[in-house]
Amino acid sequence: MNGLVKWAAAAVVVVVVGGLAFVVLQPKASPRVAAPVAATAAPPAAATSGLTSLPATGNAVAVAANSGFTCAITASGGVKCWGYNEFGYLGNGTTTESRNPVDVSGLTGGVTAIAVGGFHGCALMQLGGVKCWGRNDGGQLGNGTITSSSIPVQVAGLTSGVTSIAAGADHSCAVTKAGGVKCWGFNAFGDLGNGSTTGSLTPVDVAGLSSGVTAIAAGGDHACAVTKAGGVKCWGWNAAGQLGNGSTTSSLTPVDVAGLTSGVTAIAAGDVHTCALLSAGGVRCWGLNSLGQLGTGSTTNSSTPVNVTGLTTGVTAIAAGRSGHANYAFHTCALLTVGAVKCWGWNNSGQLGNGTTTNSSVPVDVSGLGSGATAITLGTSHSCALLEGGGLVCWGNNTNGRLGDGTTIDRLTPVVVKGI
Repeated sequence: MNGLVKWAAAAVVVVVVGGLAFVVLQPKASPRVAAPVAATAAPPAAATSGLTSLPATGNAVAVAANSGFTCAITASGGVKCWGYNEFGYLGNGTTTESRNPVDVSGLTGGVTAIAVGGFHGCALMQLGGVKCWGRNDGGQLGNGTITSSSIPVQVAGLTSGVTSIAAGADHSCAVTKAGGVKCWGFNAFGDLGNGSTTGSLTPVDVAGLSSGVTAIAAGGDHACAVTKAGGVKCWGWNAAGQLGNGSTTSSLTPVDVAGLTSGVTAIAAGDVHTCALLSAGGVRCWGLNSLGQLGTGSTTNSSTPVNVTGLTTGVTAIAAGRSGHANYAFHTCALLTVGAVKCWGWNNSGQLGNGTTTNSSVPVDVSGLGSGATAITLGTSHSCALLEGGGLVCWGNNTNGRLGDGTTIDRLTPVVVKGI
């Protein structure tokens, strides 16, 4: 039985998935205790927003968030990160956290895409090479070692020929020019999709996906790919049905997502749920739904795709909350054609951005973002949006300064990221 247990003294939530219990820890400094789905508590006074208008200009062209830190690509092709930095997550050669963006060492230009995993980051270079940094206990940096690195290291065998990348909790994946998929890192649940549960310190081929893949997403312990035909295949952990094939049996190789053999343009993988963007602009989600992260108006899990309430058209991008196993993420957001952002699911830290800490099992409007957003990304309990003109805003949990506004104050509505 899936459910939530509230431990007020320890400020934790225990989520039970497929017989396994996962502890969701709340920041010790937070005055809130994680609440069940029907939460109605008023937001704390400290969790306020400083955003009065959207920034007219900025220097960002892409943004990626996960767990306790956030990264962005600048207009010059450089990378800046901010927030938690225990194992060198910020990539600046230190383990000192930062409340403001800092330069990733050696990546001042030439970066075309970034992916942020549980406690590591990866960058796709102009020539198609991949570099990663941060925690490396599962080989998620792909350089043949399990030594963490506070500066970017080259992923073995991927110096060119890569077109897109994805980073999960502690595994990483890449799509090649030929449309093939390679993954590396942790593999206890078949995360790498190569038919085994043996981890790999360097990239390995995903079984059956040597060509024809156009997009990739990596979740907690699963991953999914979109094919040229618009179909979706997923592999790895499946305790809550996050593979979408109508079962809760994990798979070491890719399986077809039920009902999605065509018409999908993008995919987003959360810790224990997954969502797809359809060519008509609608959104479907599947997997764990304990806090309404599927957006169906209920908290019932689904092992096959279900429609998100009110989002049958008009969506251009989707994002699902992800973490690094220490804190599981349970929210989802969508970017609309008009540049507005809507979010749903868990809202303990204001990550839905609607000025409350009340969970929602249906999409709600992010305050102040009725237009002007061009991209979105989600961490464990914070969210960010890239704006027209290159500005960045973030909201939700701000432990370790992950919102980039120079403070550690949680924000229930968007605030401007400073210094980028």
